Amino acid sequence: MLGADKGQEKPLDGRRLRIGVVQARFNADITGALAAACLGELAALGVPADAITHATVPGALEVPLALQAMAQSGRFDALVALGCIIRGETYHFELVANESGAGVTRVALDSGLPIANAILTTENHAQAVARQTEKGRDAARVAVEMALLKKELA
Repeated sequence: MLGADKGQEKPLDGRRLRIGVVQARFNADITGALAAACLGELAALGVPADAITHATVPGALEVPLALQAMAQSGRFDALVALGCIIRGETYHFELVANESGAGVTRVALDSGLPIANAILTTENHAQAVARQTEKGRDAARVAVEMALLKKELA
C-alpha cells in the first residue's frame, strides 16, 4: 500500500526534502505563530534549515503568486501556504477566503507540486489563536508526507 503500511502512518523523514513556505503578513500575530509552528515541525521531521525557503507576502491573496514562483523554480519538493483570514462585517472575507484557497489549489494542480494549505479562515481572533499552532504543525507534516508520497509514486 502506497503512503501507509496496513493503515499505519509511515514515519516522516524530511532529511532529503526542500520545502518552500509562503507566509501572509496580514494578521501577523497569528501568521507568525503559524510559521513558528510549521518551521519547528519541519525541523523535527528532519528537513535541514538550509533546505527551507521562507518568504512573506502582504496578505492571503498574494500567497498563490509567491507559491507559483516557487513552484516554477523547480527547487522544491513541496510548499506550504500560511495565512489568516478573520471574518469581518463585509463580503471581503468570502472573497479573500475563496480566491486565496482556489489560487493555492490551482498552483498545486497546475504545477503538480504538493501544497499544504494552512490559510486559516475563522469567525474571530480567538478561533485563529486556538488553531494557529496545531495547523502550523499539521501543514509541515502534510507537506513532508505528500512530497514523500509523490517521490514514491514517481
